[in-house]
Amino acid sequence: MASPPNADGSAPAAPPLPGTDMTSICFRDQLWLNTYPLDRNLVFDYFALSPFYDWTCNNEQLRARAIHPLDFSHISKMTGMEYTLSEVMEPNLFVIRKQKRDSPEKVTPMLTYYILDGSIYQAPQLCNVFAARLGRALYHISKAFGTASSKLEKIGYVESEDDSPASETKPAKEAIDFKELKRVDHILASLQRKLPPVPPPPPFPEGYAPPSTSEPSENQQPETQVPPIDPIIDQGPSKRMKV
Repeated sequence: MASPPNADGSAPAAPPLPGTDMTSICFRDQLWLNTYPLDRNLVFDYFALSPFYDWTCNNEQLRARAIHPLDFSHISKMTGMEYTLSEVMEPNLFVIRKQKRDSPEKVTPMLTYYILDGSIYQAPQLCNVFAARLGRALYHISKAFGTASSKLEKIGYVESEDDSPASETKPAKEAIDFKELKRVDHILASLQRKLPPVPPPPPFPEGYAPPSTSEPSENQQPETQVPPIDPIIDQGPSKRMKV
């Protein structure tokens, strides 16, 4: 059955081909929703107003014969494209599946649509969902590797800068000559024997009192030490002033 003409008499737009990606758009007719209840009996009439509807489907042939378009006893005897109501959660969610029927027992799912709170959407295909999720995961993994690589390059560059002057200025270790060491010790000891003994320290001047090392008396009170402030116990939310 051909598509009905528009209100202005012009020819209707061609229906989308099967498999067309229309996930970027949605349809909503608020005037229809204010006029009719959205339930399992009228939901297909509301879906037929959307651009997702294929006017060449078997359901449209049943509507032309004044038969409910979702009557399974009639639609199961036909072949071709059809819509079926797969899940219903009145009045918020309706899931409609587009499928190709080859026999009463053999059907091939094509696309899925859902009506959520009066707005009609095309559900994305599973392959597209997997491709998008994998692409997003690969993007974040690649970004993480790029960040880690740049940080490692900076660390390696700093370490190379730190190591290069140290290797240039660090003198090579020389071997110790024990014979030369003993000869120097012998010369120093002989010079020490030739020098006079160390004089005694000078006496303290008159009136000088050396500092007392005795314990503090009973009258002297030791200074009290203030414990450190705990930022959680002493300054937590329960300790703050309410204004």
